[in-house]
Amino acid sequence: MFQTFEAQADPSQGAARLAALRARLAVEGLRGFLVPRADTHQGEYVAAHDERLSWLTGFTGSAGFAVVLPEVAGVFVDGRYRLQARAQVDTGVFTPVDWPEVQPGPWIASHLAEGVIGFDPWLHTAEEIGRIEAALAGSAVSLKPQGNMVDAVWPDQPPPPMGAVFVHPEALAGESSAAKRARLAEGLRAAGQRAAVITLPDSICWLLNLRGADVPRNPVLHGFAVLHDDARVTLYAEPAKLGPDVLAALDDQVTLQPPSAFVPSLHALEGPVRVDRASAPLAVSRELERGGVAVIWGDDPCSLPKACKNAAELAATREAHLRDGAALVGFLHWLEAEAPTGALTEIAVVRALEGFRRATNMLHDLSFDTICGAGPNGAIIHYRVTEATDRPVRPGELLLVDSGAQYRDGTTDITRTMAVGEVGPEEKLCYTRVLQGMITISRTRFPRGLAGRDLDALARAPLWRDGFDYDHGTGHGVGTFLSVHEGPQRISRLSDVQLAAGMILSNEPGYYRTGAFGIRLENLIAVEEAPPLGDNRPQLRFETLTFVPFERRLILTDLLSSDERTWLDAYHAVVLAKIGPRVESAAQAWLKRACAPL
Repeated sequence: MFQTFEAQADPSQGAARLAALRARLAVEGLRGFLVPRADTHQGEYVAAHDERLSWLTGFTGSAGFAVVLPEVAGVFVDGRYRLQARAQVDTGVFTPVDWPEVQPGPWIASHLAEGVIGFDPWLHTAEEIGRIEAALAGSAVSLKPQGNMVDAVWPDQPPPPMGAVFVHPEALAGESSAAKRARLAEGLRAAGQRAAVITLPDSICWLLNLRGADVPRNPVLHGFAVLHDDARVTLYAEPAKLGPDVLAALDDQVTLQPPSAFVPSLHALEGPVRVDRASAPLAVSRELERGGVAVIWGDDPCSLPKACKNAAELAATREAHLRDGAALVGFLHWLEAEAPTGALTEIAVVRALEGFRRATNMLHDLSFDTICGAGPNGAIIHYRVTEATDRPVRPGELLLVDSGAQYRDGTTDITRTMAVGEVGPEEKLCYTRVLQGMITISRTRFPRGLAGRDLDALARAPLWRDGFDYDHGTGHGVGTFLSVHEGPQRISRLSDVQLAAGMILSNEPGYYRTGAFGIRLENLIAVEEAPPLGDNRPQLRFETLTFVPFERRLILTDLLSSDERTWLDAYHAVVLAKIGPRVESAAQAWLKRACAPL
């Protein structure tokens, strides 16, 4: 449970592994190499076979990359992972770099006067490589696509995953695969495109109503697909992953081919062919061009349809959240009794929470490794406890628990921050400001056509008033029994994707004080049409999907406005009504106290 890849991601081996990589680069005549945290499908979560960044550097976060040069090796991480990266990598040989403030192109130019830097074109998108090449234009440094140099020096690299594929029933999907394919093919014909290459695992699973087991925690399969303008699909995946029941569920418009047939088939396509410049490996467009096939850049055709959940998907995920809410209430009732004893550690908390979810007898898997940070560990935004870092849960501190579950009917993701005993006024102030930001998003009505970047500041405004902020987006998209981080929808200052009815997002402002504590609160929300109001302009609003009480002992009620109090009391009343009947009597009594009006 706590040893997923850490056994091979050994920071003490960083110097030796880096030296081996540099020696190999010298043999190949290269002055550097790009090492992303990515696989050929560009998904956020990767199999052990593809954990090249972790193996090389010791950094186990879910986002980042390294640029290895002769004299310096930069590990680029964003605000979620800066504390983690500095704690995990050997800073004697690796240099943590604050990204995206520092971009790889200018950083390379400042550290290398001339030479060729290699990269694996199956692990980088055209958009990513294009940005770096633009920044290096006019310099004596160039990029060269080639075989993977990390693989060449990784002697015990795990094999590619071979997880079994299974059918996602139409009753939960809300639409047949054939209907989805026909709908998307119509869009290709309207755009004058003969086919689209689909490389994202969750897009393939959504399109074909399949699920898999090729990466931890997310039920997806590794493969590629080509959607033709007549609604045919060719799936390129290991045949051994698909049993007879799965093959029987695929109609005669879906053809299964081994992965080795993918590149030759690209050469034989009739163009123009749509390729997503932001998610497809650069190698895809280059192989098409080698075959003389016209490439048109365009979004993954599954991306927006997948993001906008239908009625059946929303109904299913509501039920998943009620089930999960009952498990969380049982857990919080247990935690309130056990934490003050001082006998708990972070791992004990993580195991207990998983136990409450497993007791539902409906848990497929966790949706990600639980983040459980006690005291100062809570300030590490994506902290993952290990046997080496396990910390006692001490009275007088905050405990941040960010967790989620994969049920067959939905994916959950929830964060609550609890007080263990009595904590100080600063913790309560920060908690209340985070809560106010969350309530603001929850109550927001907004015009159609707005994007996540237009709403992100609303969650931060209460924190800004006290000079606080957080270094991550306010919300990410969430799938339905798919990826817990789903694009393209986000609540982030970086997102220009218009929000639309049916999209599910997280609402998770936070605050983190290095060396002291961390606070994050998270509910999942769904975009829905807002009822008429005022001059009846078309507007959207959010439906809350998560029903778990907040920590009353941390709320400074005098700081809340009357509207905020009203929302919070109403939310807790709904939590009690929906979750109360689902929990045992002792937890129900606790829930009544937790949900009492302020």
